[in-house]
Amino acid sequence: MKGKWVKKGNVVAIIGRTNVGKSTLFNRIIQKRLAIVDDTPGVTRDRIYAQVEWAGKTFYLVDTGGYSIEGEPLFEMMSRQIDQAIEEANVIIFVIDGREGVLPQDEKIAEILRRKNCNVVVAVNKIDEPLHDHLVYEAYSLGFKEVIGVSAEHNRNISDLLDAVTAYIEDEDTTEQDETAIKIAIVGRPNVGKSSIFNALIGEERAMVTDIPGTTRDSIDTAIIFEGKKYVLIDTAGLKRKSRLKDDIEFYSLLRAERSIDRADVALLVLDVTEVITEQDKRIAGLVFEKGKGLIVALNKWDLLPEGQPRLGDDIIRYVKEQLYFTNDAPIITTSAVSKKNLHKIFNICDDVYNGWQTRIPTSALNKIIRDILSFQRLPSDGKGRFLNIYYVTQVGSAPPTFVFFVNDRNIVDKPFERKIINEIVKIGRFKGVPIRVFWRNRRKTA
Repeated sequence: MKGKWVKKGNVVAIIGRTNVGKSTLFNRIIQKRLAIVDDTPGVTRDRIYAQVEWAGKTFYLVDTGGYSIEGEPLFEMMSRQIDQAIEEANVIIFVIDGREGVLPQDEKIAEILRRKNCNVVVAVNKIDEPLHDHLVYEAYSLGFKEVIGVSAEHNRNISDLLDAVTAYIEDEDTTEQDETAIKIAIVGRPNVGKSSIFNALIGEERAMVTDIPGTTRDSIDTAIIFEGKKYVLIDTAGLKRKSRLKDDIEFYSLLRAERSIDRADVALLVLDVTEVITEQDKRIAGLVFEKGKGLIVALNKWDLLPEGQPRLGDDIIRYVKEQLYFTNDAPIITTSAVSKKNLHKIFNICDDVYNGWQTRIPTSALNKIIRDILSFQRLPSDGKGRFLNIYYVTQVGSAPPTFVFFVNDRNIVDKPFERKIINEIVKIGRFKGVPIRVFWRNRRKTA
Protein backbone atom coordinates (compact mmCIF):
# COMPACT_ATOMS: atom_id res chain seq x y z
CA MET A 1 0.00 0.00 0.00
CA LYS A 2 1.46 3.31 -1.03
CA GLY A 3 1.08 6.53 0.91
CA LYS A 4 2.20 10.13 0.71
CA TRP A 5 5.22 11.08 2.79
CA VAL A 6 5.33 14.80 3.55
CA LYS A 7 8.72 16.44 3.36
CA LYS A 8 8.53 19.57 5.48
CA GLY A 9 11.01 21.78 3.73
CA ASN A 10 9.60 25.30 3.55
CA VAL A 11 11.82 27.99 5.06
CA VAL A 12 10.97 31.67 5.52
CA ALA A 13 13.87 33.91 6.54
CA ILE A 14 13.57 37.34 8.16
CA ILE A 15 16.39 39.64 7.08
CA GLY A 16 17.20 43.32 7.27
CA ARG A 17 19.65 45.77 8.69
CA THR A 18 20.20 46.04 12.44
CA ASN A 19 17.60 47.37 14.85
CA VAL A 20 14.59 47.39 12.50
CA GLY A 21 12.58 44.99 14.66
CA LYS A 22 13.32 41.60 13.09
CA SER A 23 13.42 39.71 16.38
CA THR A 24 10.27 41.43 17.60
CA LEU A 25 8.52 40.37 14.38
CA PHE A 26 9.85 36.83 14.76
CA ASN A 27 8.50 36.64 18.32
CA ARG A 28 5.17 38.09 17.25
CA ILE A 29 4.71 35.52 14.51
CA ILE A 30 5.63 32.51 16.63
CA GLN A 31 3.86 34.02 19.66
CA LYS A 32 6.76 33.15 21.92
CA ARG A 33 9.78 35.07 23.15
CA LEU A 34 12.58 32.96 21.71
CA ALA A 35 14.68 35.73 20.25
CA ILE A 36 16.41 38.31 22.47
CA VAL A 37 14.93 41.76 21.94
CA ASP A 38 17.10 44.73 22.84
CA ASP A 39 17.55 48.30 21.68
CA THR A 40 21.23 47.67 21.02
CA PRO A 41 21.79 47.18 17.26
CA GLY A 42 23.03 43.76 16.28
CA VAL A 43 21.84 41.89 19.37
CA THR A 44 20.82 38.83 17.31
CA ARG A 45 23.97 36.98 16.28
CA ASP A 46 23.13 33.37 15.48
CA ARG A 47 19.98 32.51 13.61
CA ILE A 48 16.98 31.27 15.58
CA TYR A 49 14.14 29.28 14.05
CA ALA A 50 10.72 27.89 14.90
CA GLN A 51 8.00 25.99 13.10
CA VAL A 52 4.93 28.02 12.13
CA GLU A 53 1.58 27.03 10.66
CA TRP A 54 -0.59 29.56 8.86
CA ALA A 55 -3.55 29.05 6.55
CA GLY A 56 -2.94 25.32 6.46
CA LYS A 57 0.69 25.67 5.43
CA THR A 58 3.71 24.87 7.59
CA PHE A 59 7.12 26.49 7.40
CA TYR A 60 10.25 27.10 9.46
CA LEU A 61 10.64 30.78 10.31
CA VAL A 62 14.27 31.87 10.64
CA ASP A 63 15.42 34.97 12.48
CA THR A 64 18.78 36.25 11.27
CA GLY A 65 21.37 38.69 12.47
CA GLY A 66 21.14 42.15 10.93
CA TYR A 67 23.35 43.57 8.23
CA SER A 68 26.07 45.62 9.88
CA ILE A 69 27.88 48.63 8.45
CA GLU A 70 31.00 47.69 6.51
CA GLY A 71 34.04 47.85 8.73
CA GLU A 72 32.10 47.03 11.89
CA PRO A 73 32.88 43.79 13.76
CA LEU A 74 30.94 40.77 12.53
CA PHE A 75 29.97 42.47 9.26
CA GLU A 76 31.50 39.78 7.06
CA MET A 77 30.15 36.88 9.15
CA MET A 78 26.62 38.26 9.39
CA SER A 79 26.59 39.06 5.68
CA ARG A 80 27.49 35.42 4.96
CA GLN A 81 24.72 34.27 7.26
CA ILE A 82 22.15 36.32 5.40
CA ASP A 83 23.48 35.22 2.02
CA GLN A 84 22.99 31.62 3.17
CA ALA A 85 19.47 32.45 4.34
CA ILE A 86 18.71 33.77 0.86
CA GLU A 87 20.01 30.54 -0.67
CA GLU A 88 18.00 28.30 1.66
CA ALA A 89 14.69 30.12 2.04
CA ASN A 90 11.56 29.79 -0.07
CA VAL A 91 10.49 33.29 0.95
CA ILE A 92 12.31 36.30 2.40
CA ILE A 93 10.64 38.77 4.76
CA PHE A 94 12.70 41.92 4.22
CA VAL A 95 12.18 44.20 7.22
CA ILE A 96 12.82 47.93 7.15
CA ASP A 97 12.09 50.66 9.68
CA GLY A 98 9.16 52.74 8.44
CA ARG A 99 9.94 55.60 10.80
CA GLU A 100 13.48 55.99 9.46
CA GLY A 101 12.54 55.38 5.82
CA VAL A 102 14.67 53.66 3.20
CA LEU A 103 18.36 53.94 4.06
CA PRO A 104 21.41 53.08 1.91
CA GLN A 105 21.81 49.76 3.73
CA ASP A 106 18.23 48.83 2.83
CA GLU A 107 18.98 49.61 -0.80
CA LYS A 108 22.10 47.44 -0.66
CA ILE A 109 20.12 44.48 0.73
CA ALA A 110 17.40 45.03 -1.88
CA GLU A 111 20.01 44.94 -4.63
CA ILE A 112 21.27 41.56 -3.37
CA LEU A 113 17.73 40.19 -3.20
CA ARG A 114 16.87 41.35 -6.71
CA ARG A 115 20.06 39.79 -8.03
CA LYS A 116 19.18 36.47 -6.36
CA ASN A 117 15.66 36.59 -7.83
CA CYS A 118 14.05 35.70 -4.48
CA ASN A 119 10.43 35.65 -3.41
CA VAL A 120 10.38 38.77 -1.23
CA VAL A 121 7.76 40.39 0.97
CA VAL A 122 8.81 43.77 2.35
CA ALA A 123 7.61 44.39 5.91
CA VAL A 124 7.69 48.09 6.71
CA ASN A 125 7.84 47.88 10.49
CA LYS A 126 6.86 50.36 13.21
CA ILE A 127 3.72 51.48 11.38
CA ASP A 128 1.87 51.52 14.68
CA GLU A 129 -1.25 53.50 13.65
CA PRO A 130 -3.18 54.32 10.46
CA LEU A 131 -1.82 57.87 10.56
CA HIS A 132 1.61 56.36 9.79
CA ASP A 133 0.42 54.41 6.73
CA HIS A 134 1.79 57.00 4.32
CA LEU A 135 5.30 55.98 5.41
CA VAL A 136 4.86 52.68 3.60
CA TYR A 137 4.91 54.14 0.10
CA GLU A 138 8.63 54.97 0.10
CA ALA A 139 9.41 51.24 0.43
CA TYR A 140 8.09 50.58 -3.08
CA SER A 141 11.29 52.26 -4.34
CA LEU A 142 13.13 49.06 -3.33
CA GLY A 143 11.62 47.32 -6.35
CA PHE A 144 9.34 44.65 -4.83
CA LYS A 145 5.62 44.37 -5.47
CA GLU A 146 4.69 42.96 -2.04
CA VAL A 147 5.02 45.77 0.51
CA ILE A 148 3.05 45.67 3.76
CA GLY A 149 3.10 48.12 6.63
CA VAL A 150 3.16 46.33 9.99
CA SER A 151 3.75 46.89 13.66
CA ALA A 152 5.44 43.89 15.21
CA GLU A 153 5.16 45.44 18.65
CA HIS A 154 1.44 46.18 18.41
CA ASN A 155 0.42 43.19 16.25
CA ARG A 156 -0.79 45.35 13.39
CA ASN A 157 -1.27 43.78 9.92
CA ILE A 158 0.67 40.63 10.88
CA SER A 159 -2.09 38.47 9.39
CA ASP A 160 -1.78 40.34 6.08
CA LEU A 161 1.96 39.76 6.13
CA LEU A 162 1.56 36.02 6.72
CA ASP A 163 -1.06 35.79 3.96
CA ALA A 164 1.42 37.37 1.55
CA VAL A 165 4.21 35.04 2.67
CA THR A 166 2.21 31.82 2.42
CA ALA A 167 1.00 32.80 -1.05
CA TYR A 168 4.55 31.99 -2.19
CA ILE A 169 4.58 28.64 -0.39
CA GLU A 170 3.24 25.69 -2.29
CA ASP A 171 1.55 22.77 -0.58
CA GLU A 172 3.93 20.50 1.30
CA ASP A 173 6.27 18.57 -0.94
CA THR A 174 5.10 14.98 -1.02
CA THR A 175 6.71 11.89 -2.44
CA GLU A 176 5.42 8.38 -2.91
CA GLN A 177 6.55 6.37 0.08
CA ASP A 178 5.62 2.87 1.17
CA GLU A 179 3.87 3.56 4.46
CA THR A 180 4.88 0.15 5.76
CA ALA A 181 8.53 1.24 5.75
CA ILE A 182 10.07 2.24 9.07
CA LYS A 183 11.85 5.59 8.77
CA ILE A 184 15.10 5.74 10.73
CA ALA A 185 17.00 9.03 11.20
CA ILE A 186 20.70 8.60 11.97
CA VAL A 187 21.60 11.49 14.28
CA GLY A 188 24.47 12.62 16.47
CA ARG A 189 27.27 15.11 16.86
CA PRO A 190 29.70 15.66 13.98
CA ASN A 191 32.39 13.06 13.41
CA VAL A 192 30.93 10.22 15.49
CA GLY A 193 30.59 7.92 12.47
CA LYS A 194 27.01 8.49 11.31
CA SER A 195 27.79 8.45 7.59
CA SER A 196 30.08 5.44 8.00
CA ILE A 197 27.26 3.50 9.65
CA PHE A 198 24.86 4.72 6.98
CA ASN A 199 27.16 3.52 4.19
CA ALA A 200 27.76 0.18 5.88
CA LEU A 201 24.04 -0.41 6.28
CA ILE A 202 23.19 0.33 2.66
CA GLY A 203 26.36 -1.32 1.32
CA GLU A 204 27.49 1.55 -0.85
CA GLU A 205 29.19 4.94 -0.68
CA ARG A 206 25.98 6.96 -0.86
CA ALA A 207 27.10 9.46 1.78
CA MET A 208 30.54 11.04 1.63
CA VAL A 209 32.68 9.77 4.51
CA THR A 210 35.52 11.88 5.82
CA ASP A 211 37.25 12.75 9.07
CA ILE A 212 36.30 16.41 8.67
CA PRO A 213 33.40 17.18 11.07
CA GLY A 214 30.21 18.42 9.47
CA THR A 215 30.74 16.99 5.98
CA THR A 216 27.13 15.87 5.64
CA ARG A 217 25.26 19.13 5.17
CA ASP A 218 21.95 17.76 3.98
CA SER A 219 19.79 14.76 4.73
CA ILE A 220 20.05 11.74 2.45
CA ASP A 221 17.18 9.26 2.26
CA THR A 222 17.68 5.70 1.10
CA ALA A 223 15.00 2.99 0.95
CA ILE A 224 16.30 -0.51 1.64
CA ILE A 225 14.92 -4.00 2.36
CA PHE A 226 16.44 -6.09 5.17
CA GLU A 227 15.20 -9.63 5.80
CA GLY A 228 12.07 -8.89 3.83
CA LYS A 229 11.20 -5.70 5.75
CA LYS A 230 11.28 -2.18 4.34
CA TYR A 231 13.16 0.73 5.87
CA VAL A 232 14.07 4.29 4.95
CA LEU A 233 17.42 5.47 6.29
CA ILE A 234 17.87 9.21 6.75
CA ASP A 235 21.48 10.29 7.18
CA THR A 236 21.67 13.75 8.73
CA ALA A 237 24.19 16.47 9.35
CA GLY A 238 25.90 16.50 12.74
CA LEU A 239 24.08 18.42 15.45
CA LYS A 240 26.04 21.13 17.23
CA ARG A 241 25.22 23.51 20.02
CA LYS A 242 23.58 26.66 18.68
CA SER A 243 26.13 28.73 20.59
CA ARG A 244 28.86 27.08 18.51
CA LEU A 245 27.30 27.62 15.12
CA LYS A 246 30.05 29.84 13.81
CA ASP A 247 29.42 28.93 10.21
CA ASP A 248 26.16 29.64 8.43
CA ILE A 249 26.16 26.22 6.75
CA GLU A 250 26.26 24.54 10.15
CA PHE A 251 23.11 26.37 11.18
CA TYR A 252 21.15 25.03 8.25
CA SER A 253 22.64 21.60 8.83
CA LEU A 254 21.09 21.72 12.30
CA LEU A 255 17.78 22.83 10.84
CA ARG A 256 17.82 20.02 8.27
CA ALA A 257 18.73 17.46 10.92
CA GLU A 258 15.79 18.50 13.07
CA ARG A 259 13.50 18.26 10.06
CA SER A 260 14.86 14.75 9.48
CA ILE A 261 13.87 13.79 13.01
CA ASP A 262 10.44 15.25 12.30
CA ARG A 263 10.07 12.85 9.36
CA ALA A 264 11.40 9.78 11.16
CA ASP A 265 9.69 7.13 13.25
CA VAL A 266 12.83 6.09 15.12
CA ALA A 267 16.15 7.88 15.63
CA LEU A 268 19.49 6.09 15.88
CA LEU A 269 21.66 8.27 18.12
CA VAL A 270 25.31 7.58 17.34
CA LEU A 271 27.83 8.20 20.13
CA ASP A 272 31.61 8.04 19.95
CA VAL A 273 32.56 5.51 22.61
CA THR A 274 36.05 7.02 22.88
CA GLU A 275 34.49 10.29 24.06
CA VAL A 276 31.82 8.59 26.17
CA ILE A 277 28.83 10.95 26.40
CA THR A 278 28.68 14.74 26.23
CA GLU A 279 26.06 17.30 27.14
CA GLN A 280 25.37 17.70 23.44
CA ASP A 281 24.65 13.98 23.11
CA LYS A 282 22.09 14.31 25.90
CA ARG A 283 20.58 17.35 24.24
CA ILE A 284 20.12 15.44 20.99
CA ALA A 285 18.50 12.52 22.82
CA GLY A 286 16.18 15.00 24.50
CA LEU A 287 15.33 16.52 21.13
CA VAL A 288 14.33 13.10 19.78
CA PHE A 289 12.04 12.51 22.76
CA GLU A 290 10.67 16.04 22.57
CA LYS A 291 9.59 15.32 19.01
CA GLY A 292 7.94 12.09 20.13
CA LYS A 293 10.20 9.65 18.27
CA GLY A 294 11.59 6.28 19.28
CA LEU A 295 15.27 6.17 20.23
CA ILE A 296 18.12 3.67 19.89
CA VAL A 297 21.67 4.44 21.06
CA ALA A 298 24.68 3.16 19.09
CA LEU A 299 28.03 3.24 20.90
CA ASN A 300 30.18 3.47 17.78
CA LYS A 301 33.92 2.93 17.31
CA TRP A 302 33.77 0.07 19.81
CA ASP A 303 36.80 -1.47 18.08
CA LEU A 304 38.93 1.41 19.37
CA LEU A 305 38.55 0.41 23.02
CA PRO A 306 41.66 -1.24 24.49
CA GLU A 307 41.57 -5.03 24.36
CA GLY A 308 41.57 -7.21 27.45
CA GLN A 309 39.38 -4.83 29.52
CA PRO A 310 35.83 -6.24 29.30
CA ARG A 311 34.76 -4.40 32.44
CA LEU A 312 35.56 -1.07 30.77
CA GLY A 313 32.84 -1.67 28.19
CA ASP A 314 30.34 -2.63 30.87
CA ASP A 315 31.19 0.51 32.81
CA ILE A 316 30.70 2.69 29.73
CA ILE A 317 27.29 1.19 28.97
CA ARG A 318 26.23 1.62 32.58
CA TYR A 319 27.36 5.26 32.55
CA VAL A 320 25.52 6.01 29.31
CA LYS A 321 22.33 4.51 30.74
CA GLU A 322 22.67 6.72 33.80
CA GLN A 323 23.22 9.83 31.72
CA LEU A 324 20.27 9.04 29.43
CA TYR A 325 17.93 8.09 32.27
CA PHE A 326 15.13 10.16 30.70
CA THR A 327 15.03 8.02 27.52
CA ASN A 328 13.02 5.23 29.15
CA ASP A 329 15.85 2.71 29.11
CA ALA A 330 16.55 3.20 25.40
CA PRO A 331 18.23 0.13 23.86
CA ILE A 332 22.02 0.44 23.59
CA ILE A 333 23.97 -1.38 20.90
CA THR A 334 27.77 -1.45 20.53
CA THR A 335 28.87 -0.94 16.92
CA SER A 336 31.82 -0.47 14.65
CA ALA A 337 31.32 0.84 11.14
CA VAL A 338 34.82 -0.41 10.28
CA SER A 339 34.44 -4.03 11.45
CA LYS A 340 30.64 -4.05 10.85
CA LYS A 341 30.18 -5.15 14.47
CA ASN A 342 26.47 -5.57 15.35
CA LEU A 343 25.26 -3.41 12.46
CA HIS A 344 22.85 -6.11 11.32
CA LYS A 345 21.17 -5.97 14.75
CA ILE A 346 20.16 -2.34 14.31
CA PHE A 347 17.13 -3.18 12.20
CA ASN A 348 15.75 -5.76 14.62
CA ILE A 349 16.10 -3.35 17.53
CA CYS A 350 14.44 -0.64 15.45
CA ASP A 351 11.55 -3.04 14.87
CA ASP A 352 11.13 -3.52 18.61
CA VAL A 353 11.19 0.21 19.37
CA TYR A 354 8.88 0.99 16.44
CA ASN A 355 6.37 -1.63 17.58
CA GLY A 356 6.45 -0.22 21.10
CA TRP A 357 5.99 3.27 19.68
CA GLN A 358 2.73 2.12 18.08
CA THR A 359 1.53 -0.10 20.93
CA ARG A 360 -1.88 0.34 22.51
CA ILE A 361 -2.77 -1.19 25.86
CA PRO A 362 -6.47 -1.99 26.43
CA THR A 363 -7.98 0.27 29.09
CA SER A 364 -9.11 -2.63 31.27
CA ALA A 365 -5.65 -4.22 31.31
CA LEU A 366 -3.99 -0.86 31.86
CA ASN A 367 -6.14 0.00 34.86
CA LYS A 368 -5.63 -3.42 36.45
CA ILE A 369 -1.86 -3.12 36.16
CA ILE A 370 -1.84 0.45 37.45
CA ARG A 371 -4.00 -0.53 40.44
CA ASP A 372 -1.61 -3.36 41.29
CA ILE A 373 1.34 -1.00 41.12
CA LEU A 374 -0.28 1.78 43.14
CA SER A 375 -1.38 -0.58 45.89
CA PHE A 376 2.27 -0.72 46.97
CA GLN A 377 3.04 2.95 46.42
CA ARG A 378 2.60 5.93 48.70
CA LEU A 379 0.73 8.52 46.67
CA PRO A 380 1.76 12.20 46.79
CA SER A 381 -0.22 14.64 48.92
CA ASP A 382 -0.81 18.37 49.04
CA GLY A 383 0.95 18.58 52.42
CA LYS A 384 -2.37 19.08 54.23
CA GLY A 385 -3.34 15.44 54.52
CA ARG A 386 -5.10 15.24 51.15
CA PHE A 387 -3.66 12.49 48.97
CA LEU A 388 -3.83 12.01 45.23
CA ASN A 389 -6.59 9.65 44.14
CA ILE A 390 -6.36 8.03 40.69
CA TYR A 391 -9.77 6.95 39.41
CA TYR A 392 -8.77 5.44 36.10
CA VAL A 393 -6.34 5.75 33.19
CA THR A 394 -6.78 5.35 29.47
CA GLN A 395 -4.46 5.40 26.48
CA VAL A 396 -5.66 8.04 24.06
CA GLY A 397 -3.00 7.73 21.39
CA SER A 398 0.08 6.00 20.06
CA ALA A 399 3.20 7.02 18.12
CA PRO A 400 4.04 8.17 20.75
CA PRO A 401 1.94 6.37 23.38
CA THR A 402 -0.18 8.92 25.22
CA PHE A 403 -2.05 8.32 28.47
CA VAL A 404 -4.60 10.35 30.42
CA PHE A 405 -5.00 9.82 34.18
CA PHE A 406 -8.24 11.00 35.77
CA VAL A 407 -7.62 12.12 39.34
CA ASN A 408 -9.15 14.08 42.19
CA ASP A 409 -6.66 16.95 41.89
CA ARG A 410 -3.96 17.10 39.21
CA ASN A 411 -2.14 19.84 41.14
CA ILE A 412 -1.04 17.24 43.69
CA VAL A 413 0.97 15.35 41.07
CA ASP A 414 4.69 16.09 41.36
CA LYS A 415 7.47 15.37 38.87
CA PRO A 416 9.04 12.44 40.77
CA PHE A 417 5.68 10.66 40.93
CA GLU A 418 5.02 11.29 37.24
CA ARG A 419 8.48 9.93 36.42
CA LYS A 420 7.68 6.86 38.53
CA ILE A 421 4.43 6.30 36.66
CA ILE A 422 6.21 6.62 33.29
CA ASN A 423 8.84 4.10 34.40
CA GLU A 424 6.12 1.62 35.36
CA ILE A 425 4.31 2.12 32.04
CA VAL A 426 7.58 1.44 30.23
CA LYS A 427 7.90 -1.87 32.05
CA ILE A 428 4.38 -3.08 31.28
CA GLY A 429 4.18 -1.94 27.68
CA ARG A 430 7.57 -2.78 26.11
CA PHE A 431 8.15 0.93 25.72
CA LYS A 432 11.95 0.95 26.04
CA GLY A 433 13.34 3.88 24.08
CA VAL A 434 9.83 5.20 23.45
CA PRO A 435 8.68 8.62 24.68
CA ILE A 436 5.60 8.44 26.89
CA ARG A 437 3.14 11.31 27.07
CA VAL A 438 1.20 11.53 30.35
CA PHE A 439 -1.60 13.99 31.07
CA TRP A 440 -3.52 14.46 34.31
CA ARG A 441 -7.18 15.48 34.30
CA ASN A 442 -9.52 16.27 37.15
CA ARG A 443 -12.58 14.04 37.08
CA ARG A 444 -15.74 16.10 37.04
CA LYS A 445 -17.97 15.62 40.00
CA THR A 446 -21.34 14.11 39.22
CA ALA A 447 -24.53 15.24 40.91
